[in-house]
Amino acid sequence: MVSRTRGPSRRVPRIALATCRDLPAGDEDADPLLAACSAAGLDTDWRIWDDPAVDWGSYDLVVIRATWDYAPRRDEFTAWAANVPRLANPADVIAWNTDKIYLRELAAAGVPVVPTAWLTPDAPADWPDWPDLVVKPTVSAGSQDTARYGPDERDRARAHADRLLQAGRAVMVQPYLAGIDSAGESMLVHLGGGYSHGFRKEAILRPGESAETDALFRPEEVAVREPTAAERAVAEVALSAVPGGPDRLLYARVDLLPDESGEPVVIELELTEPSLWLSSAAGSADRLAAAIKAALSPPPPGPGPGRGR
Repeated sequence: MVSRTRGPSRRVPRIALATCRDLPAGDEDADPLLAACSAAGLDTDWRIWDDPAVDWGSYDLVVIRATWDYAPRRDEFTAWAANVPRLANPADVIAWNTDKIYLRELAAAGVPVVPTAWLTPDAPADWPDWPDLVVKPTVSAGSQDTARYGPDERDRARAHADRLLQAGRAVMVQPYLAGIDSAGESMLVHLGGGYSHGFRKEAILRPGESAETDALFRPEEVAVREPTAAERAVAEVALSAVPGGPDRLLYARVDLLPDESGEPVVIELELTEPSLWLSSAAGSADRLAAAIKAALSPPPPGPGPGRGR
């Protein structure tokens, strides 16, 4: 009789999906993502990012997904990210991406971005003369504290900026690009280092509306739309300018608007907690689950001494 010795069982990788207290079971992508992760052989749980009882080191990977309450506590949030042993996207990317001043770096790198005037509490700048403009803090999520103002609302726009500045918050002022009213905002989702799917978002800012809201985010109306070749090219250029390069990103969303000549320009890079609308794009949840599984493997060793550059 032949005796067979069973080898050690393979441990199922544990994945934490980081969310916030208002969304303990995740966002609208929760069901398709959990199903895809299960099919990929991953043990996945939603965990609240500021819950002190969570042992983040017990997970093989922590994936930030719906931490939409971070803006008022950005320092706390980035400190938490820096202390998670294995995090996607990486903590240094999170620190860079959670203050929209990164748009200045993108512009300096030659990436086409929406023109922006920057105001800080200690260094007020000249007020821009764009007739239709948007005022928002540089640290925000879900269009919170963001408002659009028409030509006859300049005083309200200044008052909005002053309130933010007096609270110690840096402010950005941008022209309202009219192309969004007809073409919408294009959102290009990248998963695992490659393009996955795209969406069109309707304009959500109206002149005269208050910037105040108690909600985590403003309701958005989106629809599947494949981007143009020009939009794909701008998204690639923008992601190539991310510190450390795009290969480190588990997920990314590049949000674009048409400028006055119809050319795509970056309004935002969403590298922290973007909605990905996995339930609306066939195969996207599986692609994200596959990217998560691939991220568990250590990177291949680089060339040793004397073996090339």
